[in-house]
Amino acid sequence: MDIKAEKSKAFAVRIINLYKYLTGEKHEYVLSKQLLRSGTSIGANIRESMRAQSKPDFQSKCNIALKEAEETCYWLELLHETDYLADAEFDSVYSQACELTKILSSVVLSLNQQYDLGK
Repeated sequence: MDIKAEKSKAFAVRIINLYKYLTGEKHEYVLSKQLLRSGTSIGANIRESMRAQSKPDFQSKCNIALKEAEETCYWLELLHETDYLADAEFDSVYSQACELTKILSSVVLSLNQQYDLGK
């Protein structure tokens, strides 16, 4: 498994545990469900990209993973700004989400440049 897949899976596990905390302790069900969907989708799309049928398929899966990472950051920001997540809780998981976003942005940029050169 490559580093993107490892980091995204570890992040998904963390998001699942955060979801359990938010629903169990904070009784927050709407935003946390959105967070669960987008936060676990990052790794799922990265794993799918590893078995892509073509370069455009690989590029598409990476783009989707990046979009899901950005969406996850949005839900985390909302949960923080509405006091469901304390500063320390937010800072830790948000920095991990930002790291995934940076990695995926770099991959997508590189793929876009390669794809444009190949035309």
